[in-house]
Amino acid sequence: MLGKEIGKDHRQKRIQDIILRESVSTQAELVKLLAKEGVQVTQATVSRDINELRLVRVPIGKGRHRYALAQYGGDSDIEEQLSRLFQSFVQDVDRGENILVIRTADGHASGVALLLDRWKRDDIVGTLAGEDTIMVVARTTGEGESLMEEFNALMLG
Repeated sequence: MLGKEIGKDHRQKRIQDIILRESVSTQAELVKLLAKEGVQVTQATVSRDINELRLVRVPIGKGRHRYALAQYGGDSDIEEQLSRLFQSFVQDVDRGENILVIRTADGHASGVALLLDRWKRDDIVGTLAGEDTIMVVARTTGEGESLMEEFNALMLG
């Protein structure tokens, strides 16, 4: 496979396999590990793959992080994970009527948004995530106010 173009699905499967067995903390490391497996790819492509795969960066101690697959299960499990992510990565929550904006540490918005989507709340119409910002649309202004209180509580633990 060395030097050959491979499909996106195959490349993304390789990325998932690598992060399951290796502690990968940067996109550059992931590019190098893919190259060792004969997958030639740019860092920009890896960045898009990370977003599409909804990979999250989890703390591993001493201020270091690694990429991981977002884990989700039942509602209580999701709330527990959201609480951990909010405490670790969410820096601010703001609201205008029924729209909430969540600011995260760089690169963590998609992981937090994934769990918000998996939470399957009737009061959340949807989310939209960038690198460090998530827009959450609440169904009503009142529900937006309640969500803001819940999000602040998640940040505090």
